[in-house]
Amino acid sequence: MITTTPELFHALATTPVLTGTNLQAQKLIAGEGKVHDFTSGEWIVREGEEGHAFFILVGGEVEVVKRSGTPEEVVLATLKQGEFFGEMCILATMHRAASIRASQPARVIEIKAATLYHLYQKMPEQYSIVLLNLARDLARRLFRIDDAFAARAI
Repeated sequence: MITTTPELFHALATTPVLTGTNLQAQKLIAGEGKVHDFTSGEWIVREGEEGHAFFILVGGEVEVVKRSGTPEEVVLATLKQGEFFGEMCILATMHRAASIRASQPARVIEIKAATLYHLYQKMPEQYSIVLLNLARDLARRLFRIDDAFAARAI
């Protein structure tokens, strides 16, 4: 359980996806979360895999990669501490849209869809805050992609 490690609990509690949630909700999420450590170059998730969890990056840095291992491989983004990835699989039934590779040693907390369901059952208002935070971040990401696409069209 990561609640026994104050540093990790603090990292989770201060991540933007949990902004506005109360201590009870944060403890539920932390108590069901699972910590994973990855070395530089190691794959965390692969494009096309089935997924039922998202990940909060609590240390290090990762790259979001499309078409990994092909001549068309492209790095879409670099994520740093406090950011998250894999949320699309818990918001909609779909396979992983991209691969995630540690670009330096990285520590992540895996939050399963079942954990969010438990939050919904026990604290629906806190669940709503987490979903709103996920939606806001997705909107920000879409806005950046739109800007980048528009800049290339000129």
